[in-house]
Amino acid sequence: MKTHVPFFRPDLCEPEIDEVVASLRSGWLTTGPRVKRFEEEFAQAVSASHAVAMNSCTAALHLAIDALGVGPGDGVLVPTLTFAATAEVVRYVGGIPILVDCHPVTLNMDLDHAEQMINRVQAGERVASLPRIERVVGMIPVHVAGLMMDIDEVKSFATRHDLWVVDDAAHAFPAAWRSGPADPWQQCGQQTAVVSCFSFYANKTITTGEGGMAVTADPDVAAHMRLMSLHGLSHDSWDRYAGKGSWDYRILAPGYKYNMTDIAAAIGIHQLARAETMRRDRELIATRYLVALRDVEEIELPLIDANRIHAWHLFPIRLHPRKSKIDRNAFIRELNDAGVSCSVHWRPLHLHPYYEQTFAWKPQDLPVASEVWTRLVSLPLFSSMKSEEVDAVVTVVRTLLGRSAARSTVHVG
Repeated sequence: MKTHVPFFRPDLCEPEIDEVVASLRSGWLTTGPRVKRFEEEFAQAVSASHAVAMNSCTAALHLAIDALGVGPGDGVLVPTLTFAATAEVVRYVGGIPILVDCHPVTLNMDLDHAEQMINRVQAGERVASLPRIERVVGMIPVHVAGLMMDIDEVKSFATRHDLWVVDDAAHAFPAAWRSGPADPWQQCGQQTAVVSCFSFYANKTITTGEGGMAVTADPDVAAHMRLMSLHGLSHDSWDRYAGKGSWDYRILAPGYKYNMTDIAAAIGIHQLARAETMRRDRELIATRYLVALRDVEEIELPLIDANRIHAWHLFPIRLHPRKSKIDRNAFIRELNDAGVSCSVHWRPLHLHPYYEQTFAWKPQDLPVASEVWTRLVSLPLFSSMKSEEVDAVVTVVRTLLGRSAARSTVHVG
């Protein structure tokens, strides 16, 4: 019988369920004591001074750049190979995302291309149809699939160009980096950026269903983000309704409704406690894939770096540009037909209608991402994956690519 393998299945245990039930029974459903506990424990987990829980990583990114004062005419370097949120938050505040190509091996932001882009902008050269950029103020690197960028290189680049860094760490918990084998490990969120923003969406490495977290060492940035996450009110609901403050409040700024609920935090508290265990489970599955598929010439496998602790949010493979005899879309259809669900991460931003039509980005402007995304396929990888599911994925991938190679050798004559 064919084994159906989902792309993702949440790894939830009884403690998460019990905590949600306890939250429901407590009568406190929105932002309250469990959110506070989750913030404190997450900050401790990444050695951060401040953590602000929100209803999404998008909200965290938005309030991070809002706290840093991004506004109209400000340019922000953003990788084109990323999800919509990384760039759209720049547009929320009137800024201009300057799209940067991806590194051909890691798929992370290519800092050499970032250097070219910032130099072109500063020289007044026309880039696509971007409006006039008064100044380039920051960068939002993404740690694709959970493989962290070289933080030393990121910091050096940012310092050289007087930029702030906001981490889009949606894939990168728990992940870590070090400069070299003799250096200590540093977790993502620990002195890696002014603000690091994490995602707890349903398919992320830990989940709250929907949710996100911003961590920072800057108390003023944290205070601004907390204020703006709940309508810009002078006291949050916990203070007002738990008897810790006055019933009265003041609107200090036109804020947003970005707060996390206690029900979501109830899940997150126990997901956080198991985060490293679940990461190791994903690492074991990734290692099985790497070993079982290493001789398949039709695909390229993810990079392994001895100076990175990989979060393994995703396992992206690439069809080989010359050796594979099947195109990506046909491969995905055949995977699905064989019972293996998969995805693509991602169509680059410059190939979406909004960025094509608004800023006139063209495929040749960001050639690496334009080419590589046509070969990308993310295979199923999640901590609750069963051994037989891993075996099924390997068997299907090997069978389909072997069949494709065999078909390519058949000639009619």
